[in-house]
Amino acid sequence: MARVGMGQPTGAFLVGELERLDQTLNLPLVGYTYSRDVQFREDVSIADDISSWTNTSFGAAGSGANPNGKNWIGKDSTAIAGVNVNIDKDGNPLSLWGMELGWTVIELQAAQQVGRPIDAQKYDGMQLKWNMDADEQVYIGDTSLSVKGLLNLDRVPVSNAVKPWAQSTPDEIRDSINTLLTNAWKASAYSVVPTDLLLPPEQFAYLSSVIVSSAGNQSLLTYLKTNTISYHQNGVPLDIRAVKWLKGRGVSGKDRMVAYTNDKKYVRFPLVPLQSIPVQYRGIYQIVTYYGKLGAVEPVYRETLSYCDGI
Repeated sequence: MARVGMGQPTGAFLVGELERLDQTLNLPLVGYTYSRDVQFREDVSIADDISSWTNTSFGAAGSGANPNGKNWIGKDSTAIAGVNVNIDKDGNPLSLWGMELGWTVIELQAAQQVGRPIDAQKYDGMQLKWNMDADEQVYIGDTSLSVKGLLNLDRVPVSNAVKPWAQSTPDEIRDSINTLLTNAWKASAYSVVPTDLLLPPEQFAYLSSVIVSSAGNQSLLTYLKTNTISYHQNGVPLDIRAVKWLKGRGVSGKDRMVAYTNDKKYVRFPLVPLQSIPVQYRGIYQIVTYYGKLGAVEPVYRETLSYCDGI
């Protein structure tokens, strides 16, 4: 009969020799989409405290007795109308973000011995926190800084759906989207039809599951991309995407959808990427500090955005 060695527990052999440990770092399940839904303003630097922009408006009166008419002049005219220019400046703070990572050389060597370096793990955790904070800043801003995000900007028109999409027909859903797009088109003096539509996850999933039989058994989501005024005016399919922050974002906790154009000409986000200082040594400790700056969404042409609640 085979015997186990004296003083050697059978469990120790199994754990030490037969266990297969997966060295993959399984990070927390976190989704962030801010880099997908807004373009960055890249001219800002770590030395800047405020990011600002201007909007120019013009005023010009017609000639003669009709100030709203065309600027006709005679061959001997001496009183000729001109153009008035008004420049308004707006801006938001650029807030400094930072995090310090530290460990002892003993911790570092012990973690490397088991194949999970603590410096890399802490760096991954810091990057995750940076992306989570940037994601929230882009979409809903920050109450402590009194700044808004893409989904809750002030002075953006808010309409209400006739009824929730779960109780609507495909045609009624399409009408609600076209109404939202038309509101932004009208507010921009019929110059810009939004190219992008953001939805709460549940409504996005609902559009994916509803089949439009009259369109050849394609999903309502696919059907809407080419059957709204956005496609017929812009020549490209409406880009429909899901955003978790839209759940309950509307007035009285209603779900909200947002129409806008993802172009830095109309809306953008100032961001100074993370940078670090050299590693500092304090006894057996190693410390490195990372820092960057996050601004607030800049709606350069606020009139190109529109919200709809109650979907």
